Amino acid sequence: MKIGLIFGTRPEAIKMASVYHQLNKNNIDTKVILTGQHKEMLEQVLNLFQIKSDYNVGIMKEKQELSELTGKLIIELDKIIKNEKLDYILVQGDTTSAFSGALVGFYNKIPVGHIEAGLRTGNIYSPFPEEVNRKLIGTIADIHFAPTEINVKNLKKEGISENKILKCGNTVIDSLKWIIKNKSEILEEIRKKYNINDKKYILLTMHRRENWGNPMKEVLSAIKDYINKKEDLYIVFPMHLNPKVREIINETLKDCKNKILLEPLEYLEFIAVMEKAHYIMTDSGGIQEEAPTLGKPTLVLRDTTERPEAIEEGTAKLVGTSYKNVLKFMELLEGKLYQDMSKVENPYGDGKTSEKIRLYLQKIESEGKI
Repeated sequence: MKIGLIFGTRPEAIKMASVYHQLNKNNIDTKVILTGQHKEMLEQVLNLFQIKSDYNVGIMKEKQELSELTGKLIIELDKIIKNEKLDYILVQGDTTSAFSGALVGFYNKIPVGHIEAGLRTGNIYSPFPEEVNRKLIGTIADIHFAPTEINVKNLKKEGISENKILKCGNTVIDSLKWIIKNKSEILEEIRKKYNINDKKYILLTMHRRENWGNPMKEVLSAIKDYINKKEDLYIVFPMHLNPKVREIINETLKDCKNKILLEPLEYLEFIAVMEKAHYIMTDSGGIQEEAPTLGKPTLVLRDTTERPEAIEEGTAKLVGTSYKNVLKFMELLEGKLYQDMSKVENPYGDGKTSEKIRLYLQKIESEGKI
C-alpha cells in the first residue's frame, strides 16, 4: 500500500504530522507531496516534527490569484501522482492544496481520504474559499475522517452514507499533546525570549481574507481602546506575512501602548505563547480546536464558524468583528464568564486520531479495497 499525503500550508502540516509518523512507524509506504502554498512557515513545522518530503511543487508567487494557483497545482500534482502510482491519497482540511489534491486523485481514479471532514458554515463565501473547497472535497472523498458528531451529521445531510464516515477526533490534538509533553522546558525558554513570561496578556491572531479591510480595523480599534485602559494587560499579536494585513495593523495599533507585535511564530513558539495567554482572540479555525485543551477562553473574530462544538460547549464565543461587540465580550471576560469558559473539556478529541486513521487504512487494505 502506497499512500500520498498532499499538503502545503502550516496548519495542514501540523495536522498531518501525527498521521505521517503513524504510517511510517507501521511500515506503510508514504509519499509526502508539498504544494508550496506556504514556504517559510511550512518549513518550520516540517523540521519540528521531522517530516521528510518527497516532492515540493513550489508554485507560490506574490499576488497570485486563486484560479492561477489552482490551475498550476492541478497540472503539477497530476505529474507526480501518475509517476508514483499511488494507491490512496490523504488530504487535510479545506485549503486550495487539499482541494487540488483531491481533484487530481479523482481524475486519476485514486481513492481520497479527507482528514477533518464535515466542517460547514452554510455560507460559501465565509470562509472564502475554504467552505467551497471542503464541500467539493466531500463530493470526491472515498472516506470522511470527521472530528465530531456535528461533522458527521453535516455529512449525512449531504447524502453521504454512514459507512463512508469515521468519527475520530482531530489530529491537531495529537500534535498539541505531544508538544506539551515533550517540549515543556523549551516552551518556557521561548516565553522568556519574547519577554512575556511574567506578563498577563491576550493572544490575538487575525489573518483571514474575509477580515481584510474594515473588519480588521474595527477589531483592532476595539482592542486598542480596551488595552489602553489597562495598566497590566498586554496584547500579543504575531502578525501574518501578508503586506495588506500588516499595513492595517501598523496604522490601527500605532497608539496602542501595551502591544507586543511579533513576526510570524514557529509552531513551537506559538504553542508557548498560547499556553500562558490569559485568553485568545482569533479568526483561525485551528486555534479554536487547540485552545480548549489548554483551558483558554476564545473569542472567535468571525460571523460564522465551521467549528460550532467549542461554541456549544461554552469554551468559545462567536463575537464577529464589530467594534461594539468585540469590546463588549472583552469586558465580559473580566467576570464570571472567564471561569465558566476556561473549565470546559475539549470536544475535539483524545489525542489518538492518527492511530484511528491508520487502523482504518490497514483494515480496508486487508479487505482488498486498496
